[in-house]
Amino acid sequence: MSRGNGTADISSSKEDVEKDLLRILSYQAESAITQGNNKEAVAYIQRCKDMLLRLPKDTAYLSLMCYNFGIDAYNVRKYEDTKNVDKEKAVNAVSLANKECVSTYGLYLKIKILLRCESSDRLNEMLESEVSLELCLSTVKLLISEKREVLAFEYLKSVCQHFETSPDLGTALVLHIELLLQRGKELLGKQKIEDVITGHCTGKQLTTQALTSLHVLLWDKASKYFEAGSYSEALQWYNYSLSLFKGGQMEPNLAKLQRNRASCFLKLKQLEKAKEAIKEAQRCDPDNIFTQFSVYKVAVQENENGQQETAMKALEILCEHSKDQAQVLVALRYKQHFNLTFIKITISHPSHMTVDQRTEEANWFRKIAWNLALQCESSPDKMRDFFVLSYQFSQLCPPDRTLLMGQRTCLLMAAAASLELGRKSSHPTQFTQTLEHIQICSEVWKTLKASGAFSNSLLLLYEFEARAKLNDPIVEAILESVLELESVEPKMLETMAALAMEPPAYFPLLCKKALRVALFLHKKQPQADLAHCSKCVHSLIKLSLPSGVSEVEAHVLEEVWNYYEEALSIIAAPDDFPEMETLWLLTQAWNTGILLYSLAQYPEAEKWCGLAMSFVRHLGSLQESYETQVEDWWREGRG
Repeated sequence: MSRGNGTADISSSKEDVEKDLLRILSYQAESAITQGNNKEAVAYIQRCKDMLLRLPKDTAYLSLMCYNFGIDAYNVRKYEDTKNVDKEKAVNAVSLANKECVSTYGLYLKIKILLRCESSDRLNEMLESEVSLELCLSTVKLLISEKREVLAFEYLKSVCQHFETSPDLGTALVLHIELLLQRGKELLGKQKIEDVITGHCTGKQLTTQALTSLHVLLWDKASKYFEAGSYSEALQWYNYSLSLFKGGQMEPNLAKLQRNRASCFLKLKQLEKAKEAIKEAQRCDPDNIFTQFSVYKVAVQENENGQQETAMKALEILCEHSKDQAQVLVALRYKQHFNLTFIKITISHPSHMTVDQRTEEANWFRKIAWNLALQCESSPDKMRDFFVLSYQFSQLCPPDRTLLMGQRTCLLMAAAASLELGRKSSHPTQFTQTLEHIQICSEVWKTLKASGAFSNSLLLLYEFEARAKLNDPIVEAILESVLELESVEPKMLETMAALAMEPPAYFPLLCKKALRVALFLHKKQPQADLAHCSKCVHSLIKLSLPSGVSEVEAHVLEEVWNYYEEALSIIAAPDDFPEMETLWLLTQAWNTGILLYSLAQYPEAEKWCGLAMSFVRHLGSLQESYETQVEDWWREGRG
């Protein structure tokens, strides 16, 4: 008995020594590989391989080491060494290991090595060894990742046949469907889906996990078609999903599926089918806010006011009483489609969400308010309110350059809408509100200006109009601010001149100043726009001409005379000048001369009548008739 134990101890001790020696040799091989001595490493590995007959349990360890050596050599592009270490040694080592003691990992490792060596004639070894379905499917995915698609589908087919009676077969079938759809083989995918549905409904039921995976695939495909506007195709994929539910089944996912189907039917103008789908959604999940909104959408298309009011009331109650902040925001999202009041609730509604959640929701509402504002072109008051709301929602988001530019645009558009309302109203409130928007916009503009050049010319123009309508003397300072801009458009100055005299505003001096600068800028152009120059001069003369005896003063006449000289220089240009404009200038100068004559200021009267006669030669076709008339008037006046 004692002798027997001694023999066992010696045998055990010898095995331990050999294990230690194997480890030492493998470390030496690893060291040789690191130093680039691949031949020396192969020699050490060969000695290790010879020891495996006595240490079969260490085969997996050695095979993995050989495989890693091969990969390292491949990565540094030493292909010959890769072949020697990887193919010859690793395959032989793992084969020996599997022969002595088959293991799932050993078989998978062998397949991986063979694929790296572009050899795959021993895949069926896995099936023959009765490995798990999970490992077989991992092998399929490995084949796909190695771009061996044909082999992957062939092997997957064999796997499905081999595990035909397994309750987990559905997992393989779903993977098959997924791979077909990923590769655009939609027709084959649909055939496979229909086969799976038939099997599921006739006894070959899918496991819960496989069923969930298939639903996810089908819904994903349907949603992509819906987003692309292919509603019939989307409906077909949703119907596949519906076929997998049992009759009378009630769960939230089924309600969601029916709502999605209803959306497809609505897009396809199939109201009756949409109503049926919504009824099923109500049966499964009647209190869901999405279901209520779907009821509303159907009612809108059918003009059923009763149903609309029911859905609206349900959403309203939810907004007022729910403690679920996320759910309230979703409800408000829907209610904003119905009533401007409820989008305002969103801003004031207390929120306990995270910063990211609040930002996401605020961004959604900001964009919705913006889009709604753009749709209200015919209703300035609603447009203004929506732009203001969009600005207010943007204040709940982290500020950046893009957001600030959006805020600036919102406030400018709100100011423009208020101005439009003010033009149609006799009440000054709208103009005061415009100034409030402009004041906030100015602060945003200052922030933007610090990070780049941004013109505030439009902002100044809106402020000028609002203050002019309020007869606010600050308009003079605004004009000065415009004139200090680096680049001023003559058109803007002409607009300001018109606004300065548009009732109830009355700022003639300001108007003339803006027109004089506009005229100067027009003449400064490389090619002067004579038509615009003429309009500026016309307006300046009209504003400056004395309208009665009390306004006839020397400095006034001198100012008008200068404008007439500008007019003559414009008319003398080679471009055609409108005859009626020339006639207007002639008539106004003549009338001024007559007015002075009536005041016994004969030298001045003669001067102005002579000025009028100087325009005759520019009348073109009218010259002959008016030349005779003017000479007759002149003789009569002097006689």
